[in-house]
Parts: sequence; structure tokens; C-alpha cells
Amino acid sequence: MTETTGTRAGHPGTRRVGTTAAGVPTPTRRSGVRPAAVGLPLLGVVIALAVWWLVTSVLELVHPAALPPPQAVWSSFRAAADVLVPALGVTTLMTLVGFLLSAVAGVLIGMALAASRRVERMFSPLLVAINAVPKIALGPLLVVSVGWGEKPILTMVFLLCFFPIVLSTATGLTTTPADLAELARSLNASWWQAFRKVRFPAALPQIFVGLKVAMPLAAIGAVIGEFYSDQPGLGYQILQYNGVGDTATAWAAIVLIAAMSILLYSALSLVERLALPWVRATTSAR
Repeated sequence: MTETTGTRAGHPGTRRVGTTAAGVPTPTRRSGVRPAAVGLPLLGVVIALAVWWLVTSVLELVHPAALPPPQAVWSSFRAAADVLVPALGVTTLMTLVGFLLSAVAGVLIGMALAASRRVERMFSPLLVAINAVPKIALGPLLVVSVGWGEKPILTMVFLLCFFPIVLSTATGLTTTPADLAELARSLNASWWQAFRKVRFPAALPQIFVGLKVAMPLAAIGAVIGEFYSDQPGLGYQILQYNGVGDTATAWAAIVLIAAMSILLYSALSLVERLALPWVRATTSAR
């Protein structure tokens, strides 16, 4: 049963109302992108830029050598765009490749930990110890171990990203709702059938939490790796411009890293919404 409001069917104001098995109406969300989903983030960026301009240009609370005003950063970006834009492409590629490698390995390791209590007890302390090591201290060692080029960057991204993905995967797979687990047992499902049809789908929301935590870390890892690499990414450019005292251009590179991280995180959130539409339909998510 459906009800419609508006002048005609298909009108943008149409609201469809379904019914449950008990006959209780269950209104569904309107399709399309809400203006607030775009407008509010843009408003936040505008407020941040206004505060930045106020602190640096009006109140002059920070010396321009440490934090140039936004107009100076914009001018420097325009002057060095032919260098910074290709560097953005390099850093974005390293971030995505390293993140994908971390996602695959992290999910597999998390599955192994969830499948065996002995494996979890054996290797969980080791994973915690690896995650606790300050990664920036490993930069020079990575260059010696794996050489120059892309390898130290990808290794740094992997080291920063894999732990939250492992943790979220293992947590999701070991906290399957009791009613779903009981349903699988009542249907005499095999281990693989229960995993494929029940446990893994139920763990996907938790896995995406780990992925979204890891995505900004991937950008951080790529930049740190570029500090110790010959790849002309944004991290490399930050060192070069800061070394000659051009802090405005260095800050332009930092702003590009922040913008890249926002876009990648938003893209991952969109993938989550498209892949798991049932999550928003069955929870109180906004």
C-alpha cells in the first residue's frame, strides 16, 4: 500500500509509505542528495577559513612565517600550481594503492583472528606492538630496508592503516547478533554458508568503520613516506619549500593534502551508503 502527497505521481514532493507485515506504515527516506549534506560541510570550510584569516590577518596572533594568511597561501598555490598539482596526483595514487593493500590484508588478518581464538591470542600482542611503534621513526630504516621509490611510501601507508581495519574486522565477525547466529544454526548452515550469508554481511558496518578510520591515516602515511623518498609528492614538496623558507607554498601543499583526505573519505562514505543501504533502513542512523 502506498500513499502519495503532491500534485501528481512522481512529483519531487512525493512521499512513499510502505507497510510492514503487520500493516504498520513505514515511511521511507526521500531519494536524492539533501542540500544540507553539501551546504553544511561547505559552511564549515567557510567558517574555518574565516577564523584562519581573522587569526593571521586581523588579530595577527601567529607570525606569517609559521602560519601565512589564506590569501598568501592561495597566491603561492597559483604561482606553484604546475608543481603542486602533479604532486597531488602522486600522493593521491600512493594513498589509494596503500589503502587498498591495507584493506585487503587487514580484512584477511581480521578474519583469521576471528576464526581461531588461539590465533588471536598468539598474534594480537604482536599486532598491538607493531601499531605502537612510532612510524616516523621507521622512515629512515624503510629506505635502507626496501630502497628508494614507491616501496617505503606504500609500506608506511600499510603500517598506519592495517591495525584499525584488522581490529574492526575481527570485532565485527565476533559480535554477530545472536538471533542471526541462531537462525543460521536452525537452518543447519555449514560454517562457510553461515560466514558468507550471516557473519560477514553482519560485520560489514563495523568493517567500514575501520576503513573510514584508516583512510585519513593512509594520507598521513603517504606524506610521511614521501619525507624519506625521492617521489615528487606533496610530502616531498613540503620539505623542499619549507627548506627554502617558502612556508606559504608549503602550507598550500598541506591544504591540498587536507582537501584530498576529505574527498577520499567522502567517496568511501558514499561507497558505504551504496553497498549497505539496509543499514540506514534498519537503524536510527541520521
